[in-house]
Amino acid sequence: MTKPGTIRTGIGGWTFEPWEGTFYPDKLSKKRQLEFASRELTAIEVNGTYYSSQKPETFAKWAAEVPEGFVFSLKASRFTTNRKVLAEAGESIERFLTQGLTELGPHLGPILWQFAPTKKFDPEDFEAFLQLLPEKQDGLPLRHALEVRNDSFRVPEFAALARKHKAAIVYAHHDDYPEIADVTADFVYARLQRGSDDVPTCYPPKALDEWADRLTEWADGSQPGDLPVIDPAHRPAPEKRDVFAFFITSGKVNAPNGARELQKRVQPRE
Repeated sequence: MTKPGTIRTGIGGWTFEPWEGTFYPDKLSKKRQLEFASRELTAIEVNGTYYSSQKPETFAKWAAEVPEGFVFSLKASRFTTNRKVLAEAGESIERFLTQGLTELGPHLGPILWQFAPTKKFDPEDFEAFLQLLPEKQDGLPLRHALEVRNDSFRVPEFAALARKHKAAIVYAHHDDYPEIADVTADFVYARLQRGSDDVPTCYPPKALDEWADRLTEWADGSQPGDLPVIDPAHRPAPEKRDVFAFFITSGKVNAPNGARELQKRVQPRE
């Protein structure tokens, strides 16, 4: 078990052809890519679970290939989040959570519930959805992260709902989606999506320094003063929090380099 305040940086998935021979050593077999990636990074966000379910044996296999302290964040099924009435997602949520993901054991990180840009904030319906998210599955504690992509969520009421249900609002460093940096749970989840394939470290070194400072502030229990919040009247409790930061989408070719460099800045690996 790790202590509160642990910072983990990672990437989306571990299979990507441009990483072969760059991030991955030449001639490393695909079967050993997860083994390698999990020893270079501290977390991976799994996108495949968004599109289809997996078998319990698959989750068990992933868990067996990674070292102690490494975690997987799982993107929840699109059939759950891409619906008109979220209050009716109970069966879909149960199907996702009972597919065998608890086979990951201590390697299970946050569950990412990602909503479409067209999904607008409906307080009553969204709270009904949050009430469907369990705190545990098969005795294993669950952490829920909410990624919203519509500006209608930029209201204090959304932050209040997230706090009430102990869910983290994903901070998306994105050109088009709303940036919401309010701390609403005992962990913080950031998706860094403004990288470049032309920058060897995905984000420029100066930007990595700035992100290292922000992640450290979050982990130490405060809130970065240079990021936008939707409920400025509320101050998070000054307690240590786990922080997850993923280099996603833009700059994917160099995302592993960005994650490694950022990890060095916040918590040098032994």
